[in-house]
Amino acid sequence: MQNNKITIYTDGAAKGNPGRAGWAAVILLSQNSGEPRVLVELGGNTEHATNNQMELMAPIEALKYLKSKMSKPAFDIEIVSDSKYVILGITEWIFNWQKNNWRNAAKKPVVNREMWEELYKLTQELKPKWSYVKGHAGYEHNERADVIATSFAEGEPVELKK
Repeated sequence: MQNNKITIYTDGAAKGNPGRAGWAAVILLSQNSGEPRVLVELGGNTEHATNNQMELMAPIEALKYLKSKMSKPAFDIEIVSDSKYVILGITEWIFNWQKNNWRNAAKKPVVNREMWEELYKLTQELKPKWSYVKGHAGYEHNERADVIATSFAEGEPVELKK
């Protein structure tokens, strides 16, 4: 049993929804039951996107980052998000979307399909566990992800830990 774990806190923000938008990921490494340490912080922005698109972009970019750094998954990975849209979408809804030719329960095309497909592919490869955490509830790394995403959306990015 491995004791090495990567925990990724993700968040997205949009000013105007859609409007200027930002995403963030805080990636923590825990080894042999030690205190987790921040491995790296990621963030980015776009001129025009929705909050949900940025909530999806954060785990996509975090998983792509990990994939680029690891030849094979050597860690248990957990993604923590305050977006029920992301958590329910990737753990529950996506299976019916795929079965129903990317139509939702209302028989309409799934919004952000390309992003969902990319996230699903990365999830199949890296097998993260998905966890929901209430936003703005004092969880240190969730709060940090919010600060990063918001600062990118506002066009004034904070300095990221590299």
